[in-house]
Amino acid sequence: MSKAAERRATNQATNKTPKQDWAAEAEQRVLDQALALAPHHGWTSLTAKQAGRAAGLSEGETELLLPHGPADLAALLSRRHDQRALIILKDVDPAALKIRERIAAAVEARLDAAAQDEPATRRWMGWLALPANTPLAGRLAWESADLLWRWAGDVATDENHYSKRVLLAGILTGALAIRLSSGRADALAFVERRIADVMRFEAWKATTSLRPYALLAGAAAALGRLRYGTRAA
Repeated sequence: MSKAAERRATNQATNKTPKQDWAAEAEQRVLDQALALAPHHGWTSLTAKQAGRAAGLSEGETELLLPHGPADLAALLSRRHDQRALIILKDVDPAALKIRERIAAAVEARLDAAAQDEPATRRWMGWLALPANTPLAGRLAWESADLLWRWAGDVATDENHYSKRVLLAGILTGALAIRLSSGRADALAFVERRIADVMRFEAWKATTSLRPYALLAGAAAALGRLRYGTRAA
């Protein structure tokens, strides 16, 4: 089989087109360059353009690949850290752990994944903290929380699906800020305290007649419509 035929077979097997292959590979090359530039130049549109140039792309190719510049790079970095966390967790069997141990291990892996790019991650977090970028920051934190909960074996489809991810997204965001400002030990201590708080809340929820999540039913329904469309209840 010729090399061209082998490539076509590989593309068919993975359900990817050559264009998709190019985009995925180019995104990672540009991100690598951005991680080298950001500590010195910030997380900016200029950094995105310079990273594209350093990766061997024309200005037009960079704009095609990253139409939203630093926002697209921010999403790429968050998702790289998500996948890196899963690699760190690959030898951990979540079924062998208590739920609080699963979440602690997942958050620790996600923090360690982000810390590998610490200088650039600092600029990334600062950029996401700007008021105009907080919606993106929230979406990326939600994505990370969703991925970690799925690794932990969560299959909830009711309001717990949303409450778990909101809580974990907040823990992840706070823990990463502490990790970058005060170090790993302080970040893990923060995570332990927050998980303990959540477990106490869950224990209280199981014994109270107030049904606290009933208060969030409207919000959960709205999130469901955003996720599934107007048919979501």
